[in-house]
Amino acid sequence: MTDLRKVIIDGNEVEVDGAMTLIQACEEAGIEVPRFCYHERLSIAGNCRMCLVEVVGGPPKPAASCAMQVKDLRPGPEGQPPVVKTNSPMVKKAREGVMEFLLINHPLDCPICDQGGECDLQDQAMAYGVDFSRFREPKRATDDLDLGPLVETHMTRCISCTRCVRFTSEVAGITQMGQTGRGEDAEITSYLGETLDSNLQGNIIDLCPVGALVSKPYAFTARPWELTKTESIDVMDALGSNIRIDTKGREVMRFLPRNHDGVNEEWISDKTRFVWDGLRRQRLDTPYVRENGKLRKAGWGEALGAAAAAMKGKKVAGLVGDLAPVEAVFALKQMVEGLGGTVECRTDNAKLPVGNRSAYVGTATIEDLDDAQKILLVGTNPRVEAPVLNARLRKAWTQGADVTLVGEAVDLTYDYEHMGTDRAALEHVAGLDMSDLKDKNAVVIVGQGALQEADGEAVLALVQQICEKSGGKMLVLHTAAARVGAMDVGAVTEGGLKAAVDGAEVIYNLGADEVEIESDAFVIYQGSHGDRGAHRADVILPGAAYTEEQGLFVNTEGRPQLALRAGFAPGEAKENWAILRALSAELGTTLPFDNLAALRTALVAQAPHLAKIDDVPENPWQALPVKKPGKADFRNAVTDFYLTNPIARASQLMAELSAGAKARSETKIAAE
Repeated sequence: MTDLRKVIIDGNEVEVDGAMTLIQACEEAGIEVPRFCYHERLSIAGNCRMCLVEVVGGPPKPAASCAMQVKDLRPGPEGQPPVVKTNSPMVKKAREGVMEFLLINHPLDCPICDQGGECDLQDQAMAYGVDFSRFREPKRATDDLDLGPLVETHMTRCISCTRCVRFTSEVAGITQMGQTGRGEDAEITSYLGETLDSNLQGNIIDLCPVGALVSKPYAFTARPWELTKTESIDVMDALGSNIRIDTKGREVMRFLPRNHDGVNEEWISDKTRFVWDGLRRQRLDTPYVRENGKLRKAGWGEALGAAAAAMKGKKVAGLVGDLAPVEAVFALKQMVEGLGGTVECRTDNAKLPVGNRSAYVGTATIEDLDDAQKILLVGTNPRVEAPVLNARLRKAWTQGADVTLVGEAVDLTYDYEHMGTDRAALEHVAGLDMSDLKDKNAVVIVGQGALQEADGEAVLALVQQICEKSGGKMLVLHTAAARVGAMDVGAVTEGGLKAAVDGAEVIYNLGADEVEIESDAFVIYQGSHGDRGAHRADVILPGAAYTEEQGLFVNTEGRPQLALRAGFAPGEAKENWAILRALSAELGTTLPFDNLAALRTALVAQAPHLAKIDDVPENPWQALPVKKPGKADFRNAVTDFYLTNPIARASQLMAELSAGAKARSETKIAAE
């Protein structure tokens, strides 16, 4: 039951939940209240005092609107709704005073500050501040922190809003930042000078309302007003975080998160945020053909001709990589099956059942975690496989959810009950009485590590059995952004990867760099980076990366999302679907579409749910037959968070972060 209260704000009467704070009530009424420390996803600190408002009939001083609830307001003498003013002379004077205090020690380095142009302090000083200062004392300076290779610090600019401290301790779950000292000596610092050890640390750059925390790789490279901004979708993991791509000319300068309550809230992982330097290196920008054992540059006509000549009359197998958009997968499937071949997207041998969406996607949405009271993790380490999802699991844990893990014992940033590491532990859980969980909104998350072994389907059936007994929902946590979309269009071979590749004379590799091709087949590689797949290829067709073409991606919960093009592919590289359309014409089996719209029409005819962008379809429950699993331990699918795909492996920064993480994980000896 919500406790609705009436309140008059600046002459407008609004009815809001009594538990709301005044700053939230003002937002409901459409009135802007300035703030520095308040953030709706973090706990209330109440320490910047910028959000002061006047409460009529209350104390004769302004009140901090972020820390006072509507239900704490007193009604008027005749029971009238309480009155709050945000534009009275008292409020104006209070805000100007607060701003004057905040600027006492703030340095005058806006011209060289990376936050310039998108700085809350600049904006609010313009709107609510005064044009002079009464302070003539010298400004205080503080030493900068070393937080690692991602976040650059200029601590003299810090206004002690503590957003970074609250984010790292509450959302990211690390305890390395805090505030020490009092008064003029108060400063934000890291524990014993440690660098941050989190896959989400880049978010404190967005949270910082001044230029105290800025992006180290992006420093001094561009100004916000020079950038072209494009809304898109991230493909570094299968969560499908909503991002904004900022480009300057043809170069991607940075990635920022977009708010989407159903997917990533407003956070992104460090790999998502900082992988942009990988888009510039190791790029394939011209076709290649192998001649006398060596690759040489070729024109499009020659490369397509060589590929078509090799494919005609041969047994062809198509492999789908982890970053391919649904349109390219669909075009590949049409082309290869038109030649009598088969296509396979489960290149990591995951035993995902064909055509059973409730088994390869599940029935839970990411938002279901918010009110889950019981969460079971099977064969997964979400802190590495999907850090933003792990932050959501941590949020559920802080709200009282019980988390249980079957699999490798790892640090997830929250407490969990560890039931064991092997299949027997999962069978033990399946045998427990779960009648008391029916009303507890249970969610079971099964990782790819649990499904990659030979008994993957038996494990999946066991997980489904647990869901049935507990009345819970299931979520399959994928690691490849392209996987669910490829499964949706049926890019699968009965018998999996081995069946697809065995006996194939030609392998068409659509960006599958995570698989070793050991047969002596003729390999055609289509992708954006010169990674493992390109080294093995006989013909290379350069494709666009995810920032360079429009594409559909279906995330781990089965939500189709549209990634928009932010720039153009380098050199001779072309959009992935267009390459396949051109090659099909060369083969004499022309695909029936000449543009993306026609391709999508054909695609939606086969998989109608892909037309509903940003809508999670309900998957009818289809239980798999229960079989006896093996005896092995569960192994997590991702061992190195920073080097999971060709774009990340091309990034110098990701290589540095990977080396740093490896060094941290090695046990220290006593002398250290």
